[in-house]
Amino acid sequence: MKVSLLTREYPPEVYGGAGVHVEYLARELARSETLDVQCWGAERAEPGVLAHAPWDALAGDAPHLAALRALSIDLAMAAAVQSAQVVHSHTWYANLAGHLAKLTYDVPHVATVHSLEPLRPWKAEQLGGGYALSSWAERTSLEAADAVIAVSEGMRRDLLASYPAIDPARVQVIYNGIDAQEYAPAAADRIDAVLDRHGIDPGRPSVVFVGRITHQKGVPLLVEAAHALDRDAQLVLCAGAPDTPEIGAEVRDGVERLRRERGGVVWIEEMLPRADVIALLSHATVFACPSVYEPLGIVNLEAMACETAVVATATGGIVEVVRDGETGLLVPMGPDDREAYVAALAEGLNALVRDPDQAAAMGRAGRERAVEHFAWPAIAEQTSGLYRELV
Repeated sequence: MKVSLLTREYPPEVYGGAGVHVEYLARELARSETLDVQCWGAERAEPGVLAHAPWDALAGDAPHLAALRALSIDLAMAAAVQSAQVVHSHTWYANLAGHLAKLTYDVPHVATVHSLEPLRPWKAEQLGGGYALSSWAERTSLEAADAVIAVSEGMRRDLLASYPAIDPARVQVIYNGIDAQEYAPAAADRIDAVLDRHGIDPGRPSVVFVGRITHQKGVPLLVEAAHALDRDAQLVLCAGAPDTPEIGAEVRDGVERLRRERGGVVWIEEMLPRADVIALLSHATVFACPSVYEPLGIVNLEAMACETAVVATATGGIVEVVRDGETGLLVPMGPDDREAYVAALAEGLNALVRDPDQAAAMGRAGRERAVEHFAWPAIAEQTSGLYRELV
């Protein structure tokens, strides 16, 4: 079967979980399907991968132009998939391309939702009127899609609540996955080299965060909670690419205040090679995921596969990945009580920092769960099965 995957992110230009998902899904689907990938950015050397650029006429810094550039790429993608039997889009950045291909070529459109625009209202600050455009593109595409894949049961509930016009029978849950051969405890010499390069003390416990600086990922909450971390513990932030100058400044100010109060704060702002991230996760006493919204949270699977315990917000699909008390600890978040959440997050992190044996046991249980329930071959098989039902 000829399948076209439509995505903003594809290696080497990957900055979030959706891009990681598409990378590994494409690798597995290529074993059974005739596959091409339509993506954004620079030209790729990989066969079957076609990159698209926005229209030059839409250049500029105005926030709404970013959304218009996305829609111009959607038009180019739709024009490039006329031989496909199924088109499969990922995120609002590419959903409209799938919808246009469905209309133009009368082929099924499958859309995977990794997040939902109605649940990210802070983007209105970032995109201005572009947020109305992104919301329109997502709603139009998802309501008309032949099938919608939700990456968790929580994501499915959010989808149907946000877009009640979608027939629940058209929504199927297929989880994100993890390559447990690649994401596995790193060798000691690799860990030592990475720790030395970034000034991390191998003899002290560490709390590690990996992710972008966005409202969704909750980095300011973690920085605030770190004031109550045990003094022996190090905080390692692998965090960059702020969504807006304002949240970038908020995190920078918070880190500076934290450093005035305590040592052991390491902030790595550049995007690290995957092998270095695996080394940091493998050494971590605990991985922190303070997200305020997370459809699934691939990064938690990555940490678990590296045998690292997780302390995460009990939100969205995270509760389907992290088993509270078994592979980590879940921290409830009230709708408005920031202070209570920050205190509970610090308490959870300290509980594992102070009990490394329990943290290690949770890490081992986490890897076992990642291997058994989130393997990519099974996920690709479910996805191919859905294609065949539609065709």
